[in-house]
Amino acid sequence: MISKPIMNLILLFSMPLLGFGQTYTSYFTGNPVDTATYPQGGICLMGGASEDDNAMKWFLQRADGGDILVLRTSGADGYNEYMYSSLGISVNSVETIVFNSPQASSDPYIQMKIQQAEAIWFAGGDQWDYVSYWRDTPIDSLINTGIALRNIVTGGTSAGMAIQGKYYFTGKNGTVTSSTALANPYNIRVTVDSARFLLNRHLKDVITDTHYDNPDRKGRHIVFLARIFADYIYPARGIACDEYTAVCIDTVGIARVFGGYPSYDDNAYFIQTNCELSNMAPEACIAGTQLTWNLGGLALRVYRIKGTSTGASTFNLNDWKTGVGGNWLNWSVNSGVFTEQDGYPIDCGIQSADDFKRLSLVLYPNPSGHIIRITGINPKQKRCNVRIFNAGAQLVMDSDQILTGNELEINIGDYPAGIYLLKVEFPDGSYQNFKFLRKML
Repeated sequence: MISKPIMNLILLFSMPLLGFGQTYTSYFTGNPVDTATYPQGGICLMGGASEDDNAMKWFLQRADGGDILVLRTSGADGYNEYMYSSLGISVNSVETIVFNSPQASSDPYIQMKIQQAEAIWFAGGDQWDYVSYWRDTPIDSLINTGIALRNIVTGGTSAGMAIQGKYYFTGKNGTVTSSTALANPYNIRVTVDSARFLLNRHLKDVITDTHYDNPDRKGRHIVFLARIFADYIYPARGIACDEYTAVCIDTVGIARVFGGYPSYDDNAYFIQTNCELSNMAPEACIAGTQLTWNLGGLALRVYRIKGTSTGASTFNLNDWKTGVGGNWLNWSVNSGVFTEQDGYPIDCGIQSADDFKRLSLVLYPNPSGHIIRITGINPKQKRCNVRIFNAGAQLVMDSDQILTGNELEINIGDYPAGIYLLKVEFPDGSYQNFKFLRKML
């Protein structure tokens, strides 16, 4: 690391540098000589509008005095002086690179700067630009390498927060309101994706949403979660922030919430499918039909934390049940109408969404006409329960099965053609869900 006296002799500048062919614009502030430090990793998720200064200090401190890289597809150098000098955290440099076209993702200079960065910040803007410009390019690969091998810290606000979960709303067809999404979870604007993009260990089963001050956001976020359950047979989780509010997650999975409470009502939300229920599936998540995910008003369990200047209130993303300083809520949707009620601490045996698929059973053939088989069953298991739900989340089979080997055979010949959800559960509480297609004969 270059000492402070030497730093004072180095030319500090902030100026735009146009890339060849105008594919990007660079704004640089600080020491032009790269330095290698020891970043502390982590993720900073910010809900939009102005940044929370204390959360940004957390982000910069975890860069360990290194080089900060801001990536965006619109705007200019608004972050440079703010990050470099306004917050009082010493860093070597701040560079903003604005992608003017997708072709910039192939530029060697940008790739080099990602490899040299100790911290990467994703600005707001149009998240579809980020997805379409960077996904399946050297950009996302180099960012993921930096997270995994160099322990860089990442963060983002608004669209920059929206892209950081394993699941993400792409905005490919524009934004979507809660009323539109709740009226039809398969509306063309509800574009939820899981294609490999940014890989954050503590967000591997999460879809984020932002600008939660807007009361129109909660309903659409529930629709995103319902779509993931319906499309991927997976109980994803949600993290959401009000504007001016941030969730900062360290490398051991403890999330701190920063904001302006009590002067301002700044909140973050940690949302999960209710694992206390034996059937967690939405009652109705079908194209052209209003969403119903009610389950007695207990479909989703939510921990809400009000963000403060110290970030003292926390939530543990390792178990998704241990929180400090927040309160529990119950969320549900009935015929497209969102309801929020006071709740109680969640308590169930499944602590990780990975447990949802912790068995290694295989269902075949799929699609099937008459018979489906589930294989890979532990021969020590002597019985199981099989439940099958149709696309309308109606129970069409609930049967206890006696097992005589490692394979189970189920006759579906009387069922109409369509998509079904099957859950097989064993006496020890282990289970696995499948989606299968009963084909038309």
